[in-house]
Amino acid sequence: MKKVLVLEDEANIRSFVVINLKRAGYETIEAGTGAEALEQLRRNPDIKVALLDIMLPDDMDGFEVCRRIRASNSRVGIIMLTARTQEMDKVTGLMTGADDYVTKPFSPAELTARVDAIYRRIGDGEEPVVDDAVIQYPPFLLNTRNRTLEKNGQRVKVTQVEYSIMKLFLDNPGKALSREEILSSVWGEKYYGELKIVDVNIRRLRLKIEDDPQTPKFITTVWGYGYKWGF
Repeated sequence: MKKVLVLEDEANIRSFVVINLKRAGYETIEAGTGAEALEQLRRNPDIKVALLDIMLPDDMDGFEVCRRIRASNSRVGIIMLTARTQEMDKVTGLMTGADDYVTKPFSPAELTARVDAIYRRIGDGEEPVVDDAVIQYPPFLLNTRNRTLEKNGQRVKVTQVEYSIMKLFLDNPGKALSREEILSSVWGEKYYGELKIVDVNIRRLRLKIEDDPQTPKFITTVWGYGYKWGF
């Protein structure tokens, strides 16, 4: 069964999330603190998606939990749960390595749709069945079997969202892609969220692959429209 970690310190909210995820066919692993969440991930390496509340009662908030997960695991899908509506909180969550965010209050349908979308992207824990193919665009090499990225022969640590964005660009070099096209291709046609998630993930990816993220030469902006690979 597909496992989801639920980190939420408020028992009633955690129970609400757990009940609805179980109805959708997921096995849930619960945690009430950041330390407990990291321990549960250690005990359950087959967890593929983590829902992280931002505001927690101990010294480790959801942002820090996200950072620590990303420091050791780029494949776990991460969704931030927050009651806040400030743009900076959403951006901070994404820049620390989250794949998505959901603002409380949220509907069960919205939450399960977000989890479903991430699970479709990363698979059920098996390696994708594809040819032994690579996409090369010097200095980059994208391995489509193990979903990894190299630059100048060195591994670049990317999340599954970043991998999907990178593959979309390398499949369409020189083509201007609208934000809507990128959102639909990477997050799915039924994604509930906002277009700015594209911009923040592009910013995060640029920090990893560009020689100078302030003057990008690989992922360039098409003002008022979207982005493209190369000038």
